Parts: sequence; structure tokens; C-alpha cells
Amino acid sequence: MSVLLALLLAGGAAPAMVVIDEAATVREEAPPHGAIGMSTAYRISDSVPAPRSFEFRKRALHVGAAIGVHPIDHDEIYYVLSGTGIVHSDGEEKALKAGTAAWLYKGAKVGIRQTGDEPLVLIIAYPNKAPAP
Repeated sequence: MSVLLALLLAGGAAPAMVVIDEAATVREEAPPHGAIGMSTAYRISDSVPAPRSFEFRKRALHVGAAIGVHPIDHDEIYYVLSGTGIVHSDGEEKALKAGTAAWLYKGAKVGIRQTGDEPLVLIIAYPNKAPAP
């Protein structure tokens, strides 16, 4: 974190903006919710100072990988940049390809798996929990 950013945050003022290079956020890891296969994770919003109201991430699910089915307590969006996959929500499944988005609703049990010969590259966005009063 820059000295200027640290001073602004210490004083309670939010910066005008934060610009993040995804290359600085990348890591290889098993996908969440079941560790099915491997993925390249771009934890973009982790570089944004708190408090922040939502998460914004990019993930490339390698061939055969999946984010396992799990309950969500917020709306969540999976937007496909490239590749193909199958999204799951409460027992229903739909095919996804580049340029499609799945809007998943609070309370659903959701997941997504890569299909085809190339990685499934997604943008994933969802709100953060409101801080406790």
C-alpha cells in the first residue's frame, strides 16, 4: 500500500480510486468449495482497501476443474470471458459460453464446472456482508 493511500485511509477519507493490475493478484490454487481440479485465481478486489462493498474476481478453471456446489447468502454473478461450462443452481443446470452471464440468487446452492478443451475463464462478482452494527 502506498504511503499516500495509508495516510488517506488513516484519516477516514477514501481514495478517489484504486487501479489494480491483475498480474499482481494472480495465483495458482484449487477452486473453492471442493478443491475440484486446479485454477488460476485473480483476487483483484483483495487489493482494494477496506471497507469495500463487493468482491470482483477473475478465475480460470483449468480443464476438469469446478467450483463445487455451495449455498450463497447473497446474489452472485458468473460472467464468462472464454471457454465453456455448466452452471448449477438448486438442481437446475445451464450451459455457459463466452459472453454469457449467470445471475445466481441469495439462498441458492450454486456451482460451476469447466467443460470442453480450454479453461473456463470467469469474472465473479458478489456483495460483501454488511458490517455488524
